[in-house]
Amino acid sequence: MKTDPYAPREWLPHEKPVIPGSPSTPYHPTSKRIAYGLVGILVSITGGLGNALVTANLTNLQGSFSAYSNEIAWLPAVYMMTNVSINLLLVKFRQQYGLRVFTEAFLVLYVLVTFFHLFVNDLNSALFVRAAHGMVGAALSSLSIYYQIQAFPARHRLKALTIGIGTAQLAIPLARLFSTELLELEEWRGLYLFELGLALLSLAGVLLLKLPPSDRNKVFEKKDFITFILMAPGMALVCGVLSLGRIDWWFSAPWIGISLAIALTLIIAAIVFEHHRTNPLLNTRWLSSGSIVRLGLIMLLIRIVLAEQNTGAIAYLQQIGLLNDQLRGLSIAILLGMLAGLASSALTINPKKLSQPIIIALVLMIFASLLDAQSNSLTRPENLYFSQFLLGFGGAFFLTPAMLAGIGGVIADPRNLVSFSVLFGMSQNLGGLLGSALLGTFQVVREKYHSSQLTEQLTLQNPLVAERVNSYSAAYAGVLNDSALTATQGMAQLQALATREANTLAYNDVYMLTAAIALMTLVWILWRLFRLRMQARQQQRQVSKEVRQNEGSTKATTVTEGE
Repeated sequence: MKTDPYAPREWLPHEKPVIPGSPSTPYHPTSKRIAYGLVGILVSITGGLGNALVTANLTNLQGSFSAYSNEIAWLPAVYMMTNVSINLLLVKFRQQYGLRVFTEAFLVLYVLVTFFHLFVNDLNSALFVRAAHGMVGAALSSLSIYYQIQAFPARHRLKALTIGIGTAQLAIPLARLFSTELLELEEWRGLYLFELGLALLSLAGVLLLKLPPSDRNKVFEKKDFITFILMAPGMALVCGVLSLGRIDWWFSAPWIGISLAIALTLIIAAIVFEHHRTNPLLNTRWLSSGSIVRLGLIMLLIRIVLAEQNTGAIAYLQQIGLLNDQLRGLSIAILLGMLAGLASSALTINPKKLSQPIIIALVLMIFASLLDAQSNSLTRPENLYFSQFLLGFGGAFFLTPAMLAGIGGVIADPRNLVSFSVLFGMSQNLGGLLGSALLGTFQVVREKYHSSQLTEQLTLQNPLVAERVNSYSAAYAGVLNDSALTATQGMAQLQALATREANTLAYNDVYMLTAAIALMTLVWILWRLFRLRMQARQQQRQVSKEVRQNEGSTKATTVTEGE
């Protein structure tokens, strides 16, 4: 006789899953807890490195595929296009089919997709495989969290959440540390061979050390897929626009406007459809509440500030000709900052004081951006170690408190789990893309402004300019016999130096912009906390006043009765 897989299980008090779709939490011996923790870290790094290895080596991949810069930029873009909306279905998949099916099915798919990377021969097939990778890779982030939860006892479960969420952030600095050697093996196939090895190790670990069972419920509805069909392509188009907008330029490529118009139509249609459902996939009323909107906006703004790390400091160093192997020291500094932020967050996390880590992180980000804003044309990686360490620390330190600030609504009503997963994922993914698009566009605009200002002063009527041109021209005198040509070469070299200085000034403006965004976010949070504290004091005074009035009425009644 077959048992009903959706029948409610009987759990011991300490075993019951906190959230539908999450594993039960039985007692484990210490050795098994350590094994769960190691498998969780392995799975998290495997999922994060998939996109990080591509993002950190776009220039090398551009040469391997003989692609233009706007063509190769689609590789990380298509990954994000499929990754950003897949949680709409993954959460309910876990709840209906169970964690073990979810775990093994998606890891096997991940291994297969990574294996097919080895047979990619052109950019079109690479884009197709990267899109598939984005879908299956999204499952590994939640899988890492569930393994970390098994690694810690109940009293330290927040530490498990911190490590599970934060470990994936280590992927970008890790990718820059050793990807050069991987490329030397067999060009881009070296990257995918390493990724395939990690995927196979993760699959072996998951098969050997299975997660405890969870409750299963019939949660999928046919209307859920209508929402996904509307929302997923809409968000994918937004990701494509944010990824390529500053490369193809916003007002020069017609496809950008067409894509935004279609995306807006699809997303609004999905929201309206969900708003009128009895059992919605996305709880639009909860998502539009003041506290959730504020939380989403704060996470989005902080993610924009953190984009300064890749779009600002790293991009500047790459522009002046430095490669990944020359950025190892900087990558180590960022990695150490992230590890310190993770450790500090895990040791100090307090559900009653979730705003404090966010405030500290913002203060560190402001300080780091102001330090970077002092850069000049002689700035090299070692000059940015401290500031980038602070940015790495702040990025890891704020993430878990920000997530916990909204998870209370999920525990109170588990139906909000899909909504919160989508909110958190989109704020991180879209925040990163929006930050790169905003800061990259701002850098281009400011570079044009500074170039125009500097070029106006490059006239031979200025004796200093004429002297500099003559010194540069003298270097070509032994090669060119024509004085006019040597003068032209000297002027061209001076203009190249002016362009370099304009870029340096533009990147300094980017750092000032990120400092301003972080400062405005910090002031907003402090003002909000001040208002809440004042309202609490006012309510306390009102309650005290009412108590005194009641006591006075009671005394008066007692005196009257005595008389």
